[in-house]
Amino acid sequence: MSVKKEPWRYGTLWTREELILAFDLYCRIPFKKTKADNPAVTELANLLGRSPGSIARKLGNFGSFDPELQKQQVAGLGHTGKLDKEIWDEFNSDWNKLVVEAQRLKLELGGWHESQEQATKGFSGPEGVSERETMRKTRIHQAFFRDVILSSYDGTCCITGLRIRECLVASHIVPWSVSEEHRTNPHNGLCLSATFDRLFDRGLITVTSDLNVLVSERLRKAGDKRIDEMICRHHNGAIIRARRFLPSPKHLEWHRKNVFVD
Repeated sequence: MSVKKEPWRYGTLWTREELILAFDLYCRIPFKKTKADNPAVTELANLLGRSPGSIARKLGNFGSFDPELQKQQVAGLGHTGKLDKEIWDEFNSDWNKLVVEAQRLKLELGGWHESQEQATKGFSGPEGVSERETMRKTRIHQAFFRDVILSSYDGTCCITGLRIRECLVASHIVPWSVSEEHRTNPHNGLCLSATFDRLFDRGLITVTSDLNVLVSERLRKAGDKRIDEMICRHHNGAIIRARRFLPSPKHLEWHRKNVFVD
């Protein structure tokens, strides 16, 4: 590990390890909050021995590679380095690796991300060492996925517009049980309220590759006014688009063909 915690290091080149932690944070928080006064930015700055401004600028560098920000005419910061782009490309191709690497580095530096701590707080799972370690890793992956999905949708259910964070779920489009490869891939997620997460999981709603909601005919023909008002009114409506990490058309098509009950 080449990161050494010391007083703020102005003008020091970024190491690969530092960039991994910066990219991990970039994914977890909305781009509009990649500011020096964000507590998460300050926390990483303290962990790396850099200034909060330095961390914020590096997050801005990553933003310059983000195609969804470019579509929104949101410009990241220039003066990026070759290693910045290599980190972006490497982990956009292997999200599970990012979670594992970032967690390892945080533990080596004595850091512990708040969402990970909350994910394991009060856990009373299996007693066996291997079983507990497996569950711990699972929860770390879940915590990363939730952070990324909720930040991508600004803490908003993409169908109903609900903004109560406690009621929101980072829903996998292709379930973990089907594809472990995409369990932390933010392009395999939607931010949904708990009710719509269950409907999506049961195939009673889906989202098309052009980001419109489809409600199962089974519900649309139920003749229940409450179902019509709460659910069916969203049929053929567009979802609220993610600001980053749009859902993959390939994954959405998989859900429509394999889970949706038409």
